[in-house]
Amino acid sequence: QVQLVESGGGLVQSGGSLRLSCAASGRTSTINTIGWYRQAPGKQRELVATTSSGGSTNYADSVKGRFTISRDNAKNTVYLQMNSLKPEDTAVYYCYAHRLSALGSVLPSWGQGTQVTVSS
Repeated sequence: QVQLVESGGGLVQSGGSLRLSCAASGRTSTINTIGWYRQAPGKQRELVATTSSGGSTNYADSVKGRFTISRDNAKNTVYLQMNSLKPEDTAVYYCYAHRLSALGSVLPSWGQGTQVTVSS
């Protein structure tokens, strides 16, 4: 089991910056991929950015060049630096991680979410 706790959300003006943090606990050594999803009102949850245990990163096209995901393995924490925020970035941001079982099944974990609101 992996537990995820997000922090760092809030209200910011358009063009501003925020940094989200996600602290992982439990069987963190088995995490394969960790990152961020978001869900705006009335919309489906969507991938924002993820990073794998091998160091590769993946970003949604809508955030490329503005958001940066990073990982501090010593602290079992992943960060999302969000710059040049836009009102359409307003959403609940969820930390996500998954492990692989011995049989290769994906075992996902989710945080409780943190609200990010960008005012115009």
